[in-house]
Amino acid sequence: MKYKIALAILLISAALLTGCRSEQPVEKPDYDQPLLPGQNALRKITDPTQIPDFTVACFNLTDLRASIDRSLNYLGKASSKQHFPVSGISHSHCVRSLEEFAKLLDSGTFGTQLNAEIRRKFDVYMSVGCDNKGTVLFTGYYTPIFDGSARPSDRYIHPLYTQPPDLVKGPNGEILGKRLPDGTITPYPPRAELTNSPDLAGKELVWLTDPFEAYIAHVQGSAKIRMPDGRLETVGYAANNGHEYKSIGREMLRDGAIPKDKLSLSAMIQYFKQHKNLIDIYTNRNPRFVFFRKEQGDPRGSLNEPVTKMRSIATDKSIFPRAALTFITTKLPRQTAGTVTQRYYSGFALDQDTGGAIRAPGRCDVYMGVGDTAGKLAGATYQEGKLYYLFLKDAGVADYY
Repeated sequence: MKYKIALAILLISAALLTGCRSEQPVEKPDYDQPLLPGQNALRKITDPTQIPDFTVACFNLTDLRASIDRSLNYLGKASSKQHFPVSGISHSHCVRSLEEFAKLLDSGTFGTQLNAEIRRKFDVYMSVGCDNKGTVLFTGYYTPIFDGSARPSDRYIHPLYTQPPDLVKGPNGEILGKRLPDGTITPYPPRAELTNSPDLAGKELVWLTDPFEAYIAHVQGSAKIRMPDGRLETVGYAANNGHEYKSIGREMLRDGAIPKDKLSLSAMIQYFKQHKNLIDIYTNRNPRFVFFRKEQGDPRGSLNEPVTKMRSIATDKSIFPRAALTFITTKLPRQTAGTVTQRYYSGFALDQDTGGAIRAPGRCDVYMGVGDTAGKLAGATYQEGKLYYLFLKDAGVADYY
């Protein structure tokens, strides 16, 4: 599930949807504000009164231990060390912190006692956020389920493609471009050019029934495919064409295709069912194109480890420590009897994925799970909050070098 783009970004910000209710103009925060040169994304909290209360989260530990194991599995690979230190955190410091937290969980400690042990044993770091005050925008992403087939037919006519052999990546997975027959590298074509050329013929991985569903798979970076015999197969992110993502939701709003107070994923799906001739026109305005590969089991994040509902987050991996234990406080949507409401949420998660539209300390995606309900919740996630990282105290000076 690499290079996820939050579903809220596929649509548009809640602020734009609702509009400003005040007569005075309110300056919208720049959530994509980059770090200053030499600045770390994390700041250690030295005032104990500023450390958040973990108690509520310490009573809800479902799937947390398994997610920690997945982070430790990633950190156990030699290749993981090349991404540390980052924001002042070393590889060994991250490993030891996860191992100690796992011991606490294995001991049966929870609730108020676990909160006390965390405060005693762990230092807490806060993301500097978009404003150097810790403000982080939380959005959501998910894994859709679509009908598909390994072979084309009158029904299955919209393919997802595998990575072409002429696409060149750098040592850290960055997209360098397209290798030409003479060995030179040029930028890879944008979506509009790829979808209207024969270059990808023979690279079809799976065929879907709906062109906009294929686009949603591109945006989310992975999907579960319901095959004709009822089996579910997982396709995950393999690469992209190196172009920046552009929201078609913003394009539709600008064109007046959907009123701003009605814009939602379901509204976009309904719109394109009624205007099939406009699907390519809009989706081609987003130059980014994603290539896929088959995966076994659960969807995986950019660490090549399975992601877990509400326990995996996606951040900018160039500035945050991969696989680390985090704590988030924000409002997240909950569905009760078919109604979605926003409720205060605090919980532990592991930093196990990468957001394609997330390039700054003021952004974070929360993985909401698989299927339509998860998609509904992901689309309703757009709230400010705080993002914290937990690291073991007294790691030792040698850990930082």
